[in-house]
Amino acid sequence: MSNPLNFGWSLHGDGRTVAKDAVVAPGERLGWAQTTGIGVQHVMAMFGSTVLVPAITGFPVTTTLLFTGIGTLLFLVITANRIPSYLGSSFAFIAPVVGAKASHGIEGALGGIIIAGAALFIVGLIVQKTGTGWIHALMPPAVMGTIVALIGLNLATSTFPAMKEVPLTTFGTMLAVVICSVLFKGLMGRLSILLGLVVGYGLAALQGQVDFTPIGEAGLFGVPQFHAPSFHVDTFLVFLPVIFVLIAENVGHVKTVGLMTGQNLDKLNGRALMADGVATMVAGSAGGSGTTTYAENIGVMASSRVYSTAAYWVAGIVAILLAFFPLFGAVVGSIPFGVLGGAGIVLYGMIGVMGARIWVQNKVDFSNTINLMTAGAGLITALAVNSVTGDLVWGPFSVGGIALGTIVTLVVYHLMRGIAKWRGTEPQDSTELDVATPGKLV
Repeated sequence: MSNPLNFGWSLHGDGRTVAKDAVVAPGERLGWAQTTGIGVQHVMAMFGSTVLVPAITGFPVTTTLLFTGIGTLLFLVITANRIPSYLGSSFAFIAPVVGAKASHGIEGALGGIIIAGAALFIVGLIVQKTGTGWIHALMPPAVMGTIVALIGLNLATSTFPAMKEVPLTTFGTMLAVVICSVLFKGLMGRLSILLGLVVGYGLAALQGQVDFTPIGEAGLFGVPQFHAPSFHVDTFLVFLPVIFVLIAENVGHVKTVGLMTGQNLDKLNGRALMADGVATMVAGSAGGSGTTTYAENIGVMASSRVYSTAAYWVAGIVAILLAFFPLFGAVVGSIPFGVLGGAGIVLYGMIGVMGARIWVQNKVDFSNTINLMTAGAGLITALAVNSVTGDLVWGPFSVGGIALGTIVTLVVYHLMRGIAKWRGTEPQDSTELDVATPGKLV
């Protein structure tokens, strides 16, 4: 490709099939019929998760869908068409958006989304110039895993009202999600959240828990609902933890695509972060949810062995077109809270366990007292300050559990590590200790 944005794709093989042990690289494509089909698969794969975020937060569904499509196209342009990715709605924004909405309405939440996007863009600029070394120093796996885990665990209490008031719908939806994830193979298995929502919706409807009035009043075609953002100092801190999660997701996505395609894409980490930052700012400017790269799309690429960015151009355009069907938005908006609570049990749990996965994959040593106390202090702080207890209020400042837990995690780790280096009391590696010896400073 000779053009700077790498538009244009070479045809892979005969354009219809992918040879055994071969992959369709980002700069290649299959025939347009096959490419379109794969693009639609990507939209379907992220569909349930992406619409679940606005359904939980009360954001306009079609507006969110519109900006996931626009964000995907922006991501492709900024990354020079070299990183295949669909930008769906980020789960990490759920808690701060709900908190900001309670204080300042949807406009205040949008302002927080824009601030998070701007911060991510700045991080991307720095990474593009200096690399990711400083990120790993600031947030080693012990810290990153804790921050990701505490976001999911802090949200746990929000599912309790649904468990208490409509247990059949809540746990029926939860079971539908988990069963569908192992009952079906291929794409259907990756649509477990969407299928679970459908089953839960039917279960709720049978119990008279669905209000169909908005569906009957919605038109078939229409323009998405837009909102202007407003900015409030007290919301900025609430959105801080989201930035760390977005960094981890984007850097992880670039690394994974590079490994799967046999290409070294590390030099594009900065572009990916900047692209997601821009997409998030654009979404927040008019009523959409914050965006991120999607693991579901990695699954589609892995199963099809098609990493062509052409398929993501199709996916982005399809999402934009779907946004102009208000009837679809009305259907999603009618999902009762019991169904959302059931899906939330699985969703929030997955976020929490993803943090633990970071610990496991990076072999975090919890016999090391610094790692142990960092994770323990951060998690307990985030769990203690939740939707039931309410935020901590210090004068004009109100701090939620996720923000406070993130601050505690970062402070505890770097404070302990700094003092240990100064005093020469750094914990020994577990391989140097007896396996029955508890972690300690030596």
